[in-house]
Amino acid sequence: MTSEPTRGRGVVVVVSTSAATDPALDTTGPTIAGWLRGHQFSVDEPVIVPDGGPIAETVTAALLADARVVITTGGTGVTPTDRTPEAVAPLLDLELPGVLEEVRRRGLAGAGPTALLSRGVAGIASTGALVVTLPGSRGGVADGLAVLDGLLDHVLAQVHGAGHAPRSAS
Repeated sequence: MTSEPTRGRGVVVVVSTSAATDPALDTTGPTIAGWLRGHQFSVDEPVIVPDGGPIAETVTAALLADARVVITTGGTGVTPTDRTPEAVAPLLDLELPGVLEEVRRRGLAGAGPTALLSRGVAGIASTGALVVTLPGSRGGVADGLAVLDGLLDHVLAQVHGAGHAPRSAS
């Protein structure tokens, strides 16, 4: 893939109280930003907000600024401040539960049962953007990006008017 951004804007939102205090502690945002750039999206530095902070407002601002893909990392677990799914779900017009089901399945195979505690959501916003909330762990992000590798082009094509490719007769 070429590194020329041609597919529009991608936004990364890191939800982490520790990284909000010290951005050097963010280990997943740069990975996601690099992945989006590798898929020809224009991406600024990740936006960092604390757990339980202005997550919905930050994602909404990205959507209003014409982001085609918004990926969050962190805040999907079960601590009292892990509220990313609750902040993002109301912004989705069409949920895609299978995306995070597959991320959890891959995490279960690799990291073990704690992967099942991730409550992330994915879907399409009213603007037509794909929004995905990944776990804050490096392994969860790697699993999530691997799942998105196989889906991104198809999802964006369908959201923006392309139909299913015709199946060949066997």
